Amino acid sequence: MAKANPLQEQLLKAGLVKKSQVSQAAREQVKARHGKAPVAPSESQREAERLRAEKAERDRALEAERKARAHAQELQAQVRQIIEAHKVKREGESEYRFNDGTVIRTLLVNNVLRRQLASGSLVIARHGEGFELLPRAAAEKVRERDASVILLDNSQPAGSEPSTGNAEDDAYYAQFQVPDDLVW
Repeated sequence: MAKANPLQEQLLKAGLVKKSQVSQAAREQVKARHGKAPVAPSESQREAERLRAEKAERDRALEAERKARAHAQELQAQVRQIIEAHKVKREGESEYRFNDGTVIRTLLVNNVLRRQLASGSLVIARHGEGFELLPRAAAEKVRERDASVILLDNSQPAGSEPSTGNAEDDAYYAQFQVPDDLVW
């Protein structure tokens, strides 16, 4: 048994505590000194730990969002750089029309550029508020980073054509070939 302290001895002599209570208190003190007894966290400590965990989770989510935004901006910068470095000079008086979503856009090109667009060796890409012509190799680099920038690519397989939603109509109209270099 651990040696009782003077206060415990005085309480024992006065008859205010029993010997078993003194020995129990002494054992608890020894355990506390040696750190063997698990200390139950108080309510405020549990609340503080919960708040720390929530803050850490919010910080991780914000950091992931920041990284995703930075990565997207980096990819957009790479796309702009590739387009600026590889764009083909447009010249000519012939109009070349293409779809930009639901809007039909027009570029002025010459016959050589028109044939290259029809064969798929040139691609039309969105650049800022305008459009640029890109060679196939540069267009593939752009497509890896952001496919939505490529507006017209005539070398894509025929399976990538938009469907009308009606398989019978698609099958019927498949027998009519439309030339890629059609001028309208």
